[in-house]
Amino acid sequence: MQKNPAQCQFVVALDSIVGKWKPIILYHLLQGKPLRFNELRRLLPDITQRMLTLHLRELEEEEIVKRVVYPQVPPKVEYSITEYGKSLSPILESLHQWGVAHVKRKQLKMTNHEQTETD
Repeated sequence: MQKNPAQCQFVVALDSIVGKWKPIILYHLLQGKPLRFNELRRLLPDITQRMLTLHLRELEEEEIVKRVVYPQVPPKVEYSITEYGKSLSPILESLHQWGVAHVKRKQLKMTNHEQTETD
C-alpha cells in the first residue's frame, strides 16, 4: 500500500501541536515572557500536574518549547517558546480565529433552531 505524502505531513504537524492543552500552553508562552511551571498551572487551572508535565516534555522534544533550569535552591525552572516555536504563531492565530467564527456559527444555528421550534 502506498502512503499519501500530504496526509503524512498533516499527521506529523498535528501530532506536534494537537491536544486539549498544547495550543493553550503555546498561546501563553507566545505572549513573550518565560513562565514557571506553577505560573502555567495557574493559567490552566483545569490541567493536572501530570498532563502539564507530559505536554511540556513533548513540546520540548519537538524543540517548540525551551526548558531552562537555574542552579539554585529551591530549583527554578522556566519554560519559553523557541524561535522555531514562534513559527506556530500565525497558524495558532488562524486556528483561533476559525474557532471564534465556528462558535458564532453554532450559536446562530442554535438560535435559529430554537426560533423554528417556537413558531
